[in-house]
Amino acid sequence: MSGPETPHDGAPTALAWLCHPATLLALVVLVVNDHLLKPAFPGLLTGKLSDVAGLLLAPPLVAVLLTLLVPRLPARAAALAGLVAVGAGFAVVKSSGYAADVASSAWSALAGPSLVRADPTDLLTLPALTLAWWSWTRARERPVRYRLARLVRLLVVLPLALVAVTATSPAYFPYALGVTLLDDRPAISVGSGGTSWPQRAADGQWAVSDDGATTWRLATEAEQPRLSDLDDPNRQACVPAEPRRCYRVVAGQLRVEQSDDAGVSWRAAWEVSDGRREELARRFPNPGDIQRHFASRELIVYPTVNGGHGVLVANGRDGFLRRLPDGEWRRDGFLGQEGPQGTYWRGLPALEDGGPGQRQTDVLLVVAVALTLGFLVTVVAAHLTVRRRGGPFWPGIAGALSMSFVVVALAAVWPRSDDLGTVLAVLMAVLPLGALTAIVMLGSAWYAGGTRRWTARVAGGFLLTLILVGLPLTGWLYGAPERGRVALLLAGLATVPGLLLAWWVARLPDPVRVHVEPSYPPPWTSVPPG
Repeated sequence: MSGPETPHDGAPTALAWLCHPATLLALVVLVVNDHLLKPAFPGLLTGKLSDVAGLLLAPPLVAVLLTLLVPRLPARAAALAGLVAVGAGFAVVKSSGYAADVASSAWSALAGPSLVRADPTDLLTLPALTLAWWSWTRARERPVRYRLARLVRLLVVLPLALVAVTATSPAYFPYALGVTLLDDRPAISVGSGGTSWPQRAADGQWAVSDDGATTWRLATEAEQPRLSDLDDPNRQACVPAEPRRCYRVVAGQLRVEQSDDAGVSWRAAWEVSDGRREELARRFPNPGDIQRHFASRELIVYPTVNGGHGVLVANGRDGFLRRLPDGEWRRDGFLGQEGPQGTYWRGLPALEDGGPGQRQTDVLLVVAVALTLGFLVTVVAAHLTVRRRGGPFWPGIAGALSMSFVVVALAAVWPRSDDLGTVLAVLMAVLPLGALTAIVMLGSAWYAGGTRRWTARVAGGFLLTLILVGLPLTGWLYGAPERGRVALLLAGLATVPGLLLAWWVARLPDPVRVHVEPSYPPPWTSVPPG
């Protein structure tokens, strides 16, 4: 039967939403962008375009699936569930490396090896959900009442939407899986990917060195089966010529320990503290679970060409670590290409800092955070003053929304300090917005009765906040505290005195210019007719 129906479920409206022109446009953009534009023009624009299209397409898709699973679910409830689920899930995955790893595992099981990236800058695309809600308000007025039309949409549009949404970027970053000895020659295993990379060293691509880890070559067909049979990880090894000298890796840490008494006592030979490791991981794309991906996995001791011994360690995302015969520890990174002098190694971000560019972006972020929190204190002081003088509430709401956007944008680019271009682009957009919000709120408060004395006190609160917030952030630049999140927490606590000062300034009796009568009513009052 192909005539009109009046069912009790929400499927007709959800299908109308899925086939709304805006949703179909998002479907086309998502497919074209992921399969054509991203490979040809990788970068910020194509990445964010996929996020916007996905946020438009995913809520109606979730709503349709819910109405198929729960036939009597009202259409409005399905739409709200789709919007909330997509928005919350997107926010959690994009802001948490651990959640991104879980999502990568789930997507890999559904669609093959794939990588879901934890990129907080993608949170800036969340306003696209408002477009999805707008398309819902239009689609609910024209539900699909014909069974044949619903069947066609289910068989054609629904599968295409599922494929488009589940398609993710392929995993690509290298991973040091393990090390071993093949006839006293060091061999390394390299994998690639996020949570879909091979868990065992035997599953990676093997390279062998014939000159004591100086140059490397791919394992031959005869060597590959022997290397693939080596399943037991090497977490501890001793020097054959010095049996009392041993080395071991510490699980869950970037740490190698050394013993000079055959394993009776141990001391750190090389390590990266947890705080420094967290800052180091910020310079890698999509770092994921730091304790899992930035940790020492396996270790071997091998004889060197000129005598003595060397140590080779697989450190996951941080590549390979090598101890030279003279005792120096060197983070070699990953194998590059063949050059005139043999195989060379691709470098890694420095442990101390990320070089001049890294330092520059860190300083920019520190200044931006201090200014933003200063603007926030100013906005609060102005809003409280306006409210105390009988002004409306809506300017404060607008100011709060504006400053919230600035704060979210800064939180999004904080982990992207390795990308100077992205940081500059975001700061050039959000810092003027924060300054403009503070100026507009000051103007409202001045019109409500602010004086020069009041303005001076608000300016004092702004400067006080800059100083107090700048102390922990500047300390972080010099390594105390080591963790950026600790510095941000201290900076947030440092705004409390400024907020208390803003409350005190707003309650003082002198901000009102009682001797001045405005010649026209304030903008938030209404003029009676006539």
